[in-house]
Amino acid sequence: MKALVSIHDLMPEKMERVESILDWLKEREVPPVTLLVVPGKPWQLAQIDRLRELASLGHPLAAHGWHHHTQPRKLYHRLHAALLSRNVAEHLDLDSQGVLELLKRSQNWFGDNDLPLPDFYVPPAWALGPISKQDLAQAPYRIIETTRGLLHPNGNANSSKTSLLKLPLTGYEADTPLRETLLRRWNASQAKIAQSRDQTLRISIHPNDLQLRVADQLEEQIHAVTSYASYRTQHLR
Repeated sequence: MKALVSIHDLMPEKMERVESILDWLKEREVPPVTLLVVPGKPWQLAQIDRLRELASLGHPLAAHGWHHHTQPRKLYHRLHAALLSRNVAEHLDLDSQGVLELLKRSQNWFGDNDLPLPDFYVPPAWALGPISKQDLAQAPYRIIETTRGLLHPNGNANSSKTSLLKLPLTGYEADTPLRETLLRRWNASQAKIAQSRDQTLRISIHPNDLQLRVADQLEEQIHAVTSYASYRTQHLR
């Protein structure tokens, strides 16, 4: 089974846990993975230096929202928060122009801090929000990841559709018995899809996952990987 591996929610208060996951992956001979950085946090210079070092070691840096926190107000957002995202899907509180501005601000932070400028973006909870086709065409990224797969803004506001590469997705943030049941079933089904269709499985790891209820399934699925891919090499269609 082929896999893309990413670590989400890299922010100052979670750097130590992310470093532990990197060590855990290295012990299992996993090559450098994509790190999803939350720019709008109180980063210290030493921490930014460490991000620069991780990038130099081969870990691609991706932009991941801005604050990674919000207070849901709209009904859909409140339902989404209750069922899926809790209070992290910040795009869902914005209009189309607000989403586009966040996308641009998130990328600019990397350049402002002398970090590699990311061409890959993952909205918190994979919830891209109410962005129009015209605004999406102006997004400064080659790839944006959602729950369905990898999409390409493609720079064409007149296009009838956005290019999308559908890929199965796993997650391991099981901090309640209900989430454990749902995620175990979901992850197993996604791995089965990847194997049966010869697709690349997106393995998404969050900072607390090694201490949560499906850590054993994460380890099993990492061991089932026979080759690793990079988001940089994914070709959209």
